[in-house]
Amino acid sequence: MPIQDSIVIPKIEPVTVSLEPAHNAIHSLVLLTRVSKLSGLNHWIVETANAMSAKERAQNTLVTFGLHYAIAPEQSWPSFPAYIDHLASLDPVTLRDKLLRMYARFPLLSESREDLYDTPPPVDWDTVLKNTENYLEFISARFCKEAVDIDLEMLAYQYVLDPPAMQQLIISHLRSMWDTYLAQEWARVVPMLQDAVTAFQQLDLTTLSRAEAAQVITGHKLEEEKWQRAFVSKQQIVFVPSAHIGPYLSKFWTPDTLWVLFGARLPEGSKITSPDLNRAEIVMRLDALSDDTRLRILKLLSEHGELASQDIMTHLELSQSATSRHLKQLSMIGYLQERRCNGAKCYALNPEWIKETLQAVTKFLIGEK
Repeated sequence: MPIQDSIVIPKIEPVTVSLEPAHNAIHSLVLLTRVSKLSGLNHWIVETANAMSAKERAQNTLVTFGLHYAIAPEQSWPSFPAYIDHLASLDPVTLRDKLLRMYARFPLLSESREDLYDTPPPVDWDTVLKNTENYLEFISARFCKEAVDIDLEMLAYQYVLDPPAMQQLIISHLRSMWDTYLAQEWARVVPMLQDAVTAFQQLDLTTLSRAEAAQVITGHKLEEEKWQRAFVSKQQIVFVPSAHIGPYLSKFWTPDTLWVLFGARLPEGSKITSPDLNRAEIVMRLDALSDDTRLRILKLLSEHGELASQDIMTHLELSQSATSRHLKQLSMIGYLQERRCNGAKCYALNPEWIKETLQAVTKFLIGEK
């Protein structure tokens, strides 16, 4: 007879909150390329992006986007310099193949799959890397048109063909960005981030589902199917507070682990006090109100109630990209409530959030609720 005690039921690990210096640093470098596309990012990101030379910006885009999956961390690291040293110690071909292996995990756009392959299907890499056309065809078959920068991928292809040059570019760029920009900033924000980690580690999240824990930690109700699939399929979920991401969420993943980056904050009712975190959240909330267009959107919705994004765009004579960018920031922060109506996204004012923001400012400045 089988021995009952020998039958082990796989355990799904609870969610954790962790500092993750390597994930934090890589993501901050990614954010430096998103300043023109996302409003509401931390001021350090905007100021640093503006301070970078044209060569630094171009190289950062190549390394963080064109070669992204070569530099994306696949485990926890004690520091960003330690992670850079690890990348430098790899065989160049191993580093290059890390990028290609991740690309292979993405299903073709023509397939019905909505998740990544845990085990990449066989790929004829000799054919894929034979010429630029084949490489671009391989990329374009897996990513939507808006996500593929042809010129960037053509440049990345040249480094994919030359792994030692790719490794040298990656290591020199990451070390330069750390020494020039990130090291001092990390020293400034790490106490604040550690406060957030400590506060959430003191919570008992074991009684919550992963989706419920995610809402408690990030302040966002992650109901989208992509998040729900990830919460079910991953062995481990790690939430990472970021000083730079603003109201948005981002992620890194491996077949077993999902890292979710969120704006550093304290949980509701936390016994830990952190003036830096409180100030950072107030700055993020007020930043959304400091733009004339976003104020006009809020006023429009206060007067008309719920409106579709197209109606907002028409009323205020905005471009589609500008409307989308502003609505995304206002929704992610909480000023707007978003829902699907007749196939479109509709938005309504969230008056309670506006009241909470004004109360938070009053309490922070003069100590009154």
